[in-house]
Amino acid sequence: MTHLIDRRDFLAGSSLAAASLAVPGLLPAADNEKKKKPLYKISLTQYSLHRMIGGGKLDNMDFTSFTRKEFGITAVEYWNRPFFSKAKDKAYVGQMRKRADDAGVGATVILIDGEGNLGDPDQAKRKNSVERHKKWVEAAKKLGCHSIRVNARSKGSYQDQLKLAADGLRMLSEFAATIKMNVIVENHGGLSSNGKWLSAVMKRVKLKNCGTLPDFGNFGSYDRYLGVRELMPLPSRSVPSRTTSTSRATRPGPIS
Repeated sequence: MTHLIDRRDFLAGSSLAAASLAVPGLLPAADNEKKKKPLYKISLTQYSLHRMIGGGKLDNMDFTSFTRKEFGITAVEYWNRPFFSKAKDKAYVGQMRKRADDAGVGATVILIDGEGNLGDPDQAKRKNSVERHKKWVEAAKKLGCHSIRVNARSKGSYQDQLKLAADGLRMLSEFAATIKMNVIVENHGGLSSNGKWLSAVMKRVKLKNCGTLPDFGNFGSYDRYLGVRELMPLPSRSVPSRTTSTSRATRPGPIS
């Protein structure tokens, strides 16, 4: 079989090289290092392979086995785009779970995009977005995930957006709690990339199953170190890491 991606290049270029040093089997290590318990466990987000998937080189069903075989990684974060129309298809979701189980790969999160704005100023649209997200909470549960990742997009003044986003997130989180699932918000543009604002949203929601997914590279002009300090004390189930370059012709870019 011809490998589509060089394993070592991928791990280095995706910033997993450093993290994988603590995970047995990912990169060579001294015998005594292999015996140590990993400080952190890593997972691969499906979005990292979106060009392969979008280009028809990797089928959604093969994502978990590919991840295990090519990179030795045993946990994944799904992205809803590759199976956007399949959330309610029990047979399809069940097959995804079986493929993952057969590959020995666990699931952590589904990243949710394209289902409306949970902080929409229009109450009807905001509630509609909440309803559209619910099917993903249920799909995530069936796939063995602990959470879904959502966006907190809104419009209006600083305070207006804070109240609106908190309202939508609270409604969705209350539903998620009924099946013991979590809703985590990524700093993903707009005011959500403001650590102080997102922290205030979480405090307003005030539910144990609603937390954050701090992404080091998504703070924009906001001080990323300050943003991390503001978000990490809040309930967090996952922390993304990325690089700005994965080219074989260049050294991997800085973690961003």
